[in-house]
Amino acid sequence: VHVTHRGEQQLLGSTMRTPGHDLELAVGLAVGEGVLRSSADLVGARPCRDGNGAQPNDVTVIVRDEVEVDASRLGRVATPSSACGLCGRDEIDAIVALAPKVDRDVRVDVEVLATLPDAMRERQSVFRRTGGLHAAAVAAADGRLLAVREDVGRHNAVDKVTGARVLAGLPPAEACLVVSGRAGFELVQKAVAAGVGSLVAVGAPT
Repeated sequence: VHVTHRGEQQLLGSTMRTPGHDLELAVGLAVGEGVLRSSADLVGARPCRDGNGAQPNDVTVIVRDEVEVDASRLGRVATPSSACGLCGRDEIDAIVALAPKVDRDVRVDVEVLATLPDAMRERQSVFRRTGGLHAAAVAAADGRLLAVREDVGRHNAVDKVTGARVLAGLPPAEACLVVSGRAGFELVQKAVAAGVGSLVAVGAPT
């Protein structure tokens, strides 16, 4: 995944992923890494076809010139992996993304929260066939699932669902982010970066 900003292209990071929804994955990663805040920051996303050594799986996220991009946010996920988004970081400071404070006055009934994992499972078509993929969903306060994505990596699934919202011109945040595994630190961080106020997970927080 590359970021193009003010005419310059730089590496944002690489990840081992389940093919599909690659543009969403790239945009969601840019949100999670603090490069994008909303669809207003985004010009677009496209496969790299610039002839400068771009690979078939390379994607570039084009950021508006007016957006200030912190160069330290780029190149932090350089080693391909489907592991957690913290693995392979060189410094502890590199773990903590620059994210705005989440300030959302959204209430979700506990009865609604309890239905979300099963509702998401019903839309995990690849998991039903393979038993081998994670999922993430964005849900409204009334329990409606607004987007669901699957991936071999938990963090990739979150990036895809976040990217789907941004590419649709919608706020990345809604009432809840729902994930199929444990509530890991990096998933909490991605929820904060997207502005989501609640994280619903099947597994325990770690």
